[in-house]
Parts: sequence; C-alpha cells; structure tokens
Amino acid sequence: MKPQRRPDCNHFSSGPCAKRPGWSLAALGDAVLARSHRSKLGKARLQEVIELSRKILGVPAGYRLAIVPGSDTGAVEMALWSLLGPRPVDLLAWESFGDTWVADVLKQLKLPDARRIGAAYGRLPDLGAVDFDHDVVFTWNGTTSGVRVPDGDWIADDRQGLVICDATSAAFAMELPWAKLDVVTWSWQKVLGGEAAHGMIALSPRAVERLESYTPPWPMPKLFRMVAAGKLTEGLFEGETINTPSMLAVEDAVDGLKWAQSIGGLDGLLARTRANFAAIERWVAITPWIEFLAEKPETRSTTSVCLVFADAWFRGLSPDAQAKAAKEVAAKLESQGVALDVANYRDAPAGLRIWAGATVETSDIEALLPWIDWAYGEVRSA
Repeated sequence: MKPQRRPDCNHFSSGPCAKRPGWSLAALGDAVLARSHRSKLGKARLQEVIELSRKILGVPAGYRLAIVPGSDTGAVEMALWSLLGPRPVDLLAWESFGDTWVADVLKQLKLPDARRIGAAYGRLPDLGAVDFDHDVVFTWNGTTSGVRVPDGDWIADDRQGLVICDATSAAFAMELPWAKLDVVTWSWQKVLGGEAAHGMIALSPRAVERLESYTPPWPMPKLFRMVAAGKLTEGLFEGETINTPSMLAVEDAVDGLKWAQSIGGLDGLLARTRANFAAIERWVAITPWIEFLAEKPETRSTTSVCLVFADAWFRGLSPDAQAKAAKEVAAKLESQGVALDVANYRDAPAGLRIWAGATVETSDIEALLPWIDWAYGEVRSA
C-alpha cells in the first residue's frame, strides 16, 4: 500500500543540502547587497562567518581560518597546490572525490613520490599502511560511498608530514580531532545547508610554517595564493577574500551558523545527525532487501547515508539492469514528491543516497522510509 504520511520537507540531497528548519528567503533580509565585500560592513559579515565557524567547530586558537573560492574543491586544491612537494605523499581513496585528489596530485602536479592507498566502495583502505613521515591526503567522510574514518586514532601524534583532510560532509556533523589535522577543508553547502561556491580552509601552525618556508616549483594560480613574499597573507584570514564572494551566500552562511548556535552548537548538530542516522539504522535492521554500502558499522557515514539493494532479485540483475532499477526507485520517490535527489552518485554502486545531516528533521526521515519500501516494491513487481 502507498503510505499516507509524507515528509514535510523532501530535500534529501547530499549537496547542496537541506536548508535549516524554518528557513525562508526572509532570513537573508540583512544581506550586504550592492556594496563592496571589502567595505567595513561587508568585511565584518565575512569575518563573522569565520569567527562563528571557529567557535562552533572548536577550531584551536592557533589555527588560521579563511573563506576561499570554489567550494570544498577549491579549498582542497588550494592546499594541494600550495603545500605538497617537500615530502612524499600518501593519498587515501575509497570513493570518487578521494580519487579526484589522487588524479590531481599524480597527473597535474606530477609528484614522483606519491602513492595511492585505496579501497573499493564500501570499505576503508588499510589505515595502518600510511607513513606519517609523508604528507597525507584523505577524505574524512566519503560523500559518494557513505564510508568514513571512525576516528583519528590512526593518525600519528609525532608525524613529520602534514595531514590534509577533506572534511566537507563531516564538519559540523562529526567530531574532528583538530590536533591530528594540519589542514581541514569544507564547504557551506553541506551540513549547515548553505549555498554553494564558497569553501573554508583551516591551517595548523605546522601548515603555516610549510607555507612560509616552501615555494612550490609550479606556477601558482591567483585563486590558490595564501602567501606573498614568503609571508602569510593575513587579510585572507580576516575576511578579505581572494575573489568577490556572493554576499547573499555569506548572509545565508551567517544564518545557518546562528541556527547552529541556537540548538546547542556542535553538540546539538551532532545529536540531530545521530538521531537521523539512527532512524535509518533501525529501518535497515528490519528490512531484508536493503543494506548499508559501508560494510562495517563503525565506518558508516551519519550524513551521506549510502544504501544498496540486497535481495536475490536485485542481485540477479545485470549491472546495467541494477543501475536502471535503482534509478527507477529514486524516480518514483521524486514523482510522488517525497524525496528529491536520492539516487546514488554516478560512479557509486547502484542504490540510494539519503542525506541525514543536522538540517534534516528525524520525523521527515521516518516518513520517507515507508515510501522507499513502496517504491522498491513497485519496481520489483513491474
């Protein structure tokens, strides 16, 4: 039977993600429009994003924090192009974005002493194989695989290299061990449901030291430059962005951060995310034809929850037929107006991907799940 109850909000996309509960365009009424972003008011609003982000995330006082162009992708690329080269590099990859950083380091920067430590979708690579005399690049939460590192215990305290962490679907939803991380990047469009195009980068004192003591041998695009004449560009970390930001997006980021404060800061965000994931976890436990793509419970993402169909009917299909069936399930959910943008990422195994971050209401997750039962039954019986 088709369910009667519908989610109040059907936004389950893994990026851009759902807006905070109660959001409307009226929240952006104080945006600094038709003014220079370098005006006193514009710069103050950008600085507010930096300081609120620092406070909510618990970024240590010695870390430098900046708004950068190009979303999380721009922030990661800025780190790779600016910092890599002096040491060998270990690159961890178990989903599409991790492999993007591998390709950039090997094919664009062409570093000779770089190695990929990889794993298939659903698994983590061997974290014990990482050499912390090397620089290390990894994604905390694999947005397209639903697989995350369980903690930072595997990262050496006495490391000689830098640890560069793409945390875009983990920041504001998972606990990050800042002392273990030298560079952390994320975007506004993920956990707090901001608008795209802007990223953020946090640099440890060790990362700043590398920036000021090492000059890469390749030409540095303007959008990646964090130093001038061998010194950190201080203005970048005080709201003076490299390019012109959207002040509407800035206002939206401020709104999301203030909402996060209103629900208890990071603790409140973590609690909402965990409750959302727990609802999915309970449903998977009683549903024989669905499984998490992440094989081990401790590696399952609580934000970008990736699911695969697991019954004999689905597994008996060819790969092309599996992909078609999964798309049909997602299309049925969208046609009924109960879930938008929940198809698996194009490179991932056929299934569904449900965003369960803090801006999503647990009641909407609970209302969605019976609809997945219905949609899969419709596709299977067609």
